[in-house]
Amino acid sequence: MKKSIILTILGLLIIVGVLAGIKTLQIRAMIAQGEQFSPPPEIVTAAPVTSDSWETLLTSVGSLDAVQGVTVTAEITGKVVEIAFEAGSRVMAGDLLVQQDIGVEKAQLRSAESVAELARIEYKRSKKLFADNVISQSDYDNAQAQLTQALAQADNIRAVIAKKTIRAPFAGRLGIRLVNLGQVIKDGEAIVSLQSLDPIFVNFLLPQQQLAQIHTGLSVRVTSDALPGQVFTCEITAINPEVDADTRNIRLQARMANADELLRAGMYVNVAVVLPAKQEVRTIPATAVLYAPYSDSVFVIEEKKGEDGSPAGKTVRQQFVRLGEKRGDFIAVTSGLNTGESIVSTGAFKLRNGQEVKVDNKLAPEFKLAPHPEES
Repeated sequence: MKKSIILTILGLLIIVGVLAGIKTLQIRAMIAQGEQFSPPPEIVTAAPVTSDSWETLLTSVGSLDAVQGVTVTAEITGKVVEIAFEAGSRVMAGDLLVQQDIGVEKAQLRSAESVAELARIEYKRSKKLFADNVISQSDYDNAQAQLTQALAQADNIRAVIAKKTIRAPFAGRLGIRLVNLGQVIKDGEAIVSLQSLDPIFVNFLLPQQQLAQIHTGLSVRVTSDALPGQVFTCEITAINPEVDADTRNIRLQARMANADELLRAGMYVNVAVVLPAKQEVRTIPATAVLYAPYSDSVFVIEEKKGEDGSPAGKTVRQQFVRLGEKRGDFIAVTSGLNTGESIVSTGAFKLRNGQEVKVDNKLAPEFKLAPHPEES
């Protein structure tokens, strides 16, 4: 009995030992296979470091102002009896806008004109009698003074009528009507806005450090978020003679044609002053850059050499760079890269230094200096 138990235990120990040995061999095989395993190359897109000539631009944010713009107001208190314009319409200089009640003034004018006509007759008679030495100098002077006074009284009434007949001071486009028929408007009360929009002024600021680079006649490009894809060109027409003491900026003004009146006074616009000199830059796609607080970097693609010196694939090397201006899909590199080097243009975030890669540009995006997104 004891012998059979011992044999059973020995059999179990042998089985356990065999299983442990097999498992140990399997683990060693897996470790060896893992040491020999190399991950497949990461598929990336590539782009070369190119040399380009960029225009030198001085950018700013500006606002649009009408060459002539006023809020038409009443000069004399009176009742509105006629509104001769439509809101938003275009008018010419001298067009009637609003007529105030001038019934009393018309009656007064007729009376004043009658008095003036009588004074003119009296003056003519006195002039003839004075020439014949029938009346004295004082009588002649009195007749002349009465005529002058009567004419002045009539002119005064005509001036009141003219002030109550409100006309457009210049050609332009009207805004929203602010008065109603039958309303009594007081002197200084707003009637309607009138803006001359063609041409239109572009006012903007630049730092005083750039004063030496600018002068009248420089080309200016204007864009607006309200009109995506459209670029308006004009020239600097005026430079303020003084620098703002608070901001140390200098105010500039450009005059721009606006025949279609797409641009309106008060709009904010993006302004770029084009300088004559161009700058030579090295450019790369902006998507190639890994941005980090300590330094920005890109991955340079290099040929991997085998033991015999033959090509054995491609690897990447992380290269820290110093960046310059960004335009469109490209960004300038001031140091860290040389023209002609190949870099990873997309997918750089998933790479590590020394990793093997495979370049496949079939799905590479098209990089443009002036892109126009379809959904913009």
